[in-house]
Amino acid sequence: MKLPCELVVREILPTARGEVAKELVTVHGFTQTRVAEAFGITNAAISQYLKGLRGGNPLVESSPFRNHFYECIAKAADNIAEGHDVMEELCVICNDIKVCGMLDDIYKNQGEEMPLAECIECPRDNIVIE
Repeated sequence: MKLPCELVVREILPTARGEVAKELVTVHGFTQTRVAEAFGITNAAISQYLKGLRGGNPLVESSPFRNHFYECIAKAADNIAEGHDVMEELCVICNDIKVCGMLDDIYKNQGEEMPLAECIECPRDNIVIE
């Protein structure tokens, strides 16, 4: 049995990061450097996201929830451009793809026979960043 967080980290998060980065650059006029600083990663990593060398997932692209996913990406980029925290926005995407059914769909399309484990309360809610 896989944990939802395992699936998110492997299958969803790289694609979400890459798509949010692209949206910030193309729609909101962020520079690569500004995106890298917001994400807390290197310029080189952002460059790879923008070139499609990182992120991207055929399971996301073929999901019936694809359009919903990209609506979440656009909203997250809008919020980040307004000053919201990147981590919080990625967590919102994570929660949303669980609720809408995309995560279950991706899990089933991987050919898994055992059910995806149920989520408990997200541990991020208990983390205090000072």
